[in-house]
Amino acid sequence: MSEADSRDARRVGHLLRDLTPQVLGALTRRHRDFAAAEDAVQEALLDAATQWPRDGVPDNPAGWLYKTALRRFTDQQRSDIARRRREEQEAPMEACEEEFEPEQDDTLLLLFMCAHPALSPVTAVALTLRAVGGLTTREIGAAFFVSEATMAQRISRAKQTIRESRVAFELPSAAERAQRLAAVMHVLYLVFNEGYASSSGDSLQRVDLSSEAIRLARALESSTVKSPEVTGLLALMLLTDARRAARTDATGELIPLDEQDRALWDAESIREGTLLIEKAMSQGQVGPYQLQAAIAALHDQSETTDGADWAQIEAFYRVLERMGDNPMVSLNRAIATAMVEGPEAGLRLVDRVATDERMKGHYRVHAVRAHLYERAGQHAEALEHYRLAADATASTPERNYLLKKAARLNR
Repeated sequence: MSEADSRDARRVGHLLRDLTPQVLGALTRRHRDFAAAEDAVQEALLDAATQWPRDGVPDNPAGWLYKTALRRFTDQQRSDIARRRREEQEAPMEACEEEFEPEQDDTLLLLFMCAHPALSPVTAVALTLRAVGGLTTREIGAAFFVSEATMAQRISRAKQTIRESRVAFELPSAAERAQRLAAVMHVLYLVFNEGYASSSGDSLQRVDLSSEAIRLARALESSTVKSPEVTGLLALMLLTDARRAARTDATGELIPLDEQDRALWDAESIREGTLLIEKAMSQGQVGPYQLQAAIAALHDQSETTDGADWAQIEAFYRVLERMGDNPMVSLNRAIATAMVEGPEAGLRLVDRVATDERMKGHYRVHAVRAHLYERAGQHAEALEHYRLAADATASTPERNYLLKKAARLNR
């Protein structure tokens, strides 16, 4: 594929993701069947992804998608998919176009529907990526390293759960939105984290996922649902994603924070994220996403890792610990404590985190121990834990980095 073709495919992909919630919302509102409408929209997206790069984007892309999805929906209802496919193959693309004006932007509504309390977080993430993000089942399966068939089953069960719950296709009441907002934010947070630091596989980052999370967080932040935590979540994503270009080398290998070329950091994202977190925290209702964003801002505003305001970072982690029982927060606090009080103080906190059953065998416990042992000059212990961490991670770039650190100590 030529560079021009690649650019066209990317442009079509972005357009389809923007149009997905509009078309799905309109079709669901008309027929009151979210599950069937979502299937029909996915079929229409596949048609568009095949035809538009080849034939050009139609004058009315939303109308094209809506008409095609409506046909697919009718096919599903009539169990006559084969006949309709033959007709569509014979029909020119222009015949699919019609005037289409969505009654409203349904992105927010769909986000709340996909964060249904009966769904597990992983399933909610997958359904959100399909229904709101416009990703295919194959793409979502690849992101979670499961087969397309397995992911299709998960999404199908999720839609069946929503269908059986008889949730009306309308924005929840203010009270229900308040109850589900935490779940919506958690889903977007999980999507971003999986994209920014893939939990397994050959690539450290999945830019499509992290970018989609930022897009949806923007939609949530600009909606009528006003919350300083939503603003904090968007700020956290921007301030973290700002370092993306510096996190890997030309071969895709991981570059840790203290070795990154900060000139590669995205200054505009840092500026926007800093303004957002200042706005959020000025409202006086500070939550965990705001605190994490404030920590990210302190890192981004420092010229070096050692020069960051570690005392303030450590204080923010202490507050985060009091807000919830999260061993990963405690592990991050151990690093901050080590930067303030020395590696021995940090190692004592790591020992405490290691007793948590949820962290048993977790590669990050070994990785942090190795890092702190190295700072303390205890290279034999550091070497042992770098190797243990490398054995425990499922991420190839993480493993390569940890083994490289071990090799340097073993010279």
